[in-house]
Amino acid sequence: MATAAHRIARTPEEDGPADEAALAVAYEAAFDAAVAADERIEPRDWMPDAYRATLVRQIAQHAHSEIIGMQPEANWITRAPSLRRKAILMAKVQDEAGHGLYLYSAAETLGTSRDELLDKLHSGRQKYSSIFNYPTLTWADVGAIGWLVDGAAITNQVPLCRCSYGPYARAMVRICKEESFHQRQGYELLLTLSRGTPEQHEMAQDAVNRWWWPSLMMFGPPDDQSQHSAQSMTWKIKRHSNDELRQRFVDICVPQAETLGLTLPDPDLRWNEERGHHDFGEIDWTEFREVLKGNGPCNEQRITQRRRAHDEGAWVREAAAAYAEKHTSKDTVQNGATRANNGAKDGEAAA
Repeated sequence: MATAAHRIARTPEEDGPADEAALAVAYEAAFDAAVAADERIEPRDWMPDAYRATLVRQIAQHAHSEIIGMQPEANWITRAPSLRRKAILMAKVQDEAGHGLYLYSAAETLGTSRDELLDKLHSGRQKYSSIFNYPTLTWADVGAIGWLVDGAAITNQVPLCRCSYGPYARAMVRICKEESFHQRQGYELLLTLSRGTPEQHEMAQDAVNRWWWPSLMMFGPPDDQSQHSAQSMTWKIKRHSNDELRQRFVDICVPQAETLGLTLPDPDLRWNEERGHHDFGEIDWTEFREVLKGNGPCNEQRITQRRRAHDEGAWVREAAAAYAEKHTSKDTVQNGATRANNGAKDGEAAA
């Protein structure tokens, strides 16, 4: 049963004549009450324009990241060292495509089209995670991405399963389950390398050295520099601040690195008994900002490849649309004929 707050939000025409300003206040109050009560906001509910815009920005960036994120690992599918590793990596890349699909679908419930979102990505008006602008130089990078990048993603995304916006929260449930497999696969790959030959161990350590700091940047800028974090937490789109999630990730990774027999590249990393957390060194936020501006190692390569894939796939989208239209028209004709036939039979029966 809908709550009072949602009845107001969903059916404004039932409120009867009212002063427009007073009605707007009532809708805002109903929305705030629903969020405060941890109720889900659904697509047909009233919501502030800024809430809708924030969700579109965040979900679109998330979706774009899943799609762009296929590139660094797909680079290694043809060079995987065994059939087993190739199958695992192909399945993971396929999962990422599915995650993008779930998220674009969630964004569409907010009144924006997938074509519009992709156009903004290709034109640089919307961003994707800065982490995917770094190159995958060795096979060990596939493991480092699984352990660190997907591990950071899980830390960041599990709380989104309780996001106040229903379609986004529900999409995240399946995404997080699949990301947990990706993280374990990456961890197992690094464990195998770190316990292999000295050369394999060195390759694993080199990958961790290069991916550790960009992984910490995935959580976004420090809380005092984050433009959207506080409001997103008020609306319960986010449940934890950037710095909280980053600290949680560091605390998780330290014992895992010890088990791997690998060293995290931070001389300032140490346990703080008083805080009950690990202290860690200063992140190079200048690098973070430069990558966001498009000056990372692979920014141009990633977006150029995405545009090319989109253009080359135009015929597939056109064929799918034509197929759907053909069958919709066929179904319409068949349904009309069926109704006419049933009507004739009813007439005969009545006679």
